[in-house]
Amino acid sequence: MTDDENTRHREKMKKIKAARDRMMEGKTDEKGLIIVHTGPGKGKSSSGFGMIMRCIAHGMPCAVVQFIKGNWVTGEAEFLRTRFAEECTFVISGEGFTWETQDRERDIAAAQAGWAKAKDLIRNPDIRFVLLDEINIALRYDYLDIDEVVDFLLTEKPEMTHVVLTGRNAKPELIEAADLVTEMALVKHPFRDGIKAQKGVEF
Repeated sequence: MTDDENTRHREKMKKIKAARDRMMEGKTDEKGLIIVHTGPGKGKSSSGFGMIMRCIAHGMPCAVVQFIKGNWVTGEAEFLRTRFAEECTFVISGEGFTWETQDRERDIAAAQAGWAKAKDLIRNPDIRFVLLDEINIALRYDYLDIDEVVDFLLTEKPEMTHVVLTGRNAKPELIEAADLVTEMALVKHPFRDGIKAQKGVEF
């Protein structure tokens, strides 16, 4: 890089920094966020568990309620339960995907038990971050009432508690209530080429 190119680059970065600094001057508020990770692409739960790792690193007590995936032995459950049980409460609610249980009443009962536990964890003033993994699936099949879930998040969630809700097909009511919504887009997936779910990547 020549001196002229370096000078132009430095001047450009100065202008960008000045604009960013002006923008950040008005960003001073803090609040507990309602965050939704949805869409057909991979990464919804992975992102949520990445945030759990951040909370642990920052000394923020956190919790996970894992809906639907009950009979899977997942890496995240093993890791958090065996190494960070004091920092992160981990609850498994469900007996597997609905096409595996083939029993709607059991699925509903498991989802509602998970939601009851989730509400207790969210209300707990000592817990700062709660991940509701795959709750959108339970909402999609109407195992839980969307209006009740949204009303609870908007009226009973403590002001500084973050709640992340993952899973495909997030309902419009939840998207409307959320502060942050990310939709994972599917571009390419090995499952389409006959590759099964693999340890460390999918679970």
